[in-house]
Amino acid sequence: MPGLRADLDWPGAEPGREEALHALLGGWLECVGPATAEGLAARTGLSPSAVAIGLAGLERAGIALRGRFTPDAGGEEWCERRLLARIHRLTLGRLRREIEPVSAADLMRFLFRWQHVQPGTQLHGRDGLLEVIGQLQGLELPARAWETQVLPARIARYDPADLDGLCLSGAVAWGRLATDPPPEENEVPRRPKAPTRAAPLAFVLREDLAWLLAPSHGVGDLPSAARAVLAHLERHGASFLADIARATGLLPAAAEEALWTLVARGLVTGDGTAGLRTLLKPDTERRPRRLRALRGGRARLVPAGRWALLRAGSDAGAEAEPMRFARQLLRRWGVVVRDLLAREARMPPWRVVLGALRTLEARGEIRGGRFVAGLVGEQFALPEAVEALRAVRRGAQEPETVVVAAADPLNLVGVLVPGARLSPMAHEVIAFRDGVAVETGELGAVLSRLTRRASARPAGA
Repeated sequence: MPGLRADLDWPGAEPGREEALHALLGGWLECVGPATAEGLAARTGLSPSAVAIGLAGLERAGIALRGRFTPDAGGEEWCERRLLARIHRLTLGRLRREIEPVSAADLMRFLFRWQHVQPGTQLHGRDGLLEVIGQLQGLELPARAWETQVLPARIARYDPADLDGLCLSGAVAWGRLATDPPPEENEVPRRPKAPTRAAPLAFVLREDLAWLLAPSHGVGDLPSAARAVLAHLERHGASFLADIARATGLLPAAAEEALWTLVARGLVTGDGTAGLRTLLKPDTERRPRRLRALRGGRARLVPAGRWALLRAGSDAGAEAEPMRFARQLLRRWGVVVRDLLAREARMPPWRVVLGALRTLEARGEIRGGRFVAGLVGEQFALPEAVEALRAVRRGAQEPETVVVAAADPLNLVGVLVPGARLSPMAHEVIAFRDGVAVETGELGAVLSRLTRRASARPAGA
């Protein structure tokens, strides 16, 4: 068709000639799939400038899409939109079929490594602590467990000074992410309680605090002292305990109680962790200091440090897009299944997260498929998590024993692995052997039983 090609190469395009150019290039794109402009020029005999003009018109009409669609593409490619969608669906299906599912026990063994609890995988120092907090942020765990069980399990030679440094530098914040909802109509109002050693608290990266905070339900029926302290913080910002007590006219002990009431409601936080640690001391250690404070002594329940509103700023508590939550789940678990949301009080419903995960899979950022056998619903994973999961399955089946606290996020008994659920508030631990829960109870008793098991096991078993 030399005459047609000559006419199409002519820059002064008539409407019929432009339509013919689009029909010619569109037909080739439907047949050959992803192709470069240079390749189409060679196939059609058109000049590169004419092909570029035609492809631009097809793009404006929504018929063709540009990008890099094949792994060995040397440059920008073009593909017919519907054909590209079909290729994409077939590719995702093939990738999903390539996955060989593992058992729930293998998933637990993977999670021990992914969250740095498996011996030999712990992180180190302040950088490691920042990574762990970024992985666990959004989880509200019993306050007493953070520095006694959760962080030391993931950080080798954990140093509390590292957490102080991250909080005081502004990199990390702590507090309750959710506030108590108002009582329903005709419901008897609940009596406000000060936080205890089991109060649910979270540590988060301060840059992510705004979207992780749940929308506030208001201050509710706060005691008068707590209202006075809250009003002072709203007017003057971050303040020391002595300044708060002086401005509100409260005794230091009463100001302390008011601060902890506000902490329990998710309204106030501290700029460090010294006050939090004091609260979490056993009652037998705190009571004498409290009595001295009430009698006018110098001892104080809360040591030096500033207190501030947790939800300060217009965007605090704003609804975050589901994509943020989906990415946080992937960072925390590596492999995301619906059952894991049983430990995720701050996450949106699964149907909301599912849409974001499907979008990430369509973009090629994550993998979808059947990664774990025996679990219902769609499953998704980071590419590096897929390789790590395969490595766990292929690894030597040497006996592996891991002990985690009931308050640990990896307390997934009754969620992923069989067994009766153990409350995160329980002062107990769970021993896993090769990813299967084998012992539950107090730490000393569990370790004693594990030792007896090991000594009774024949050599080489």
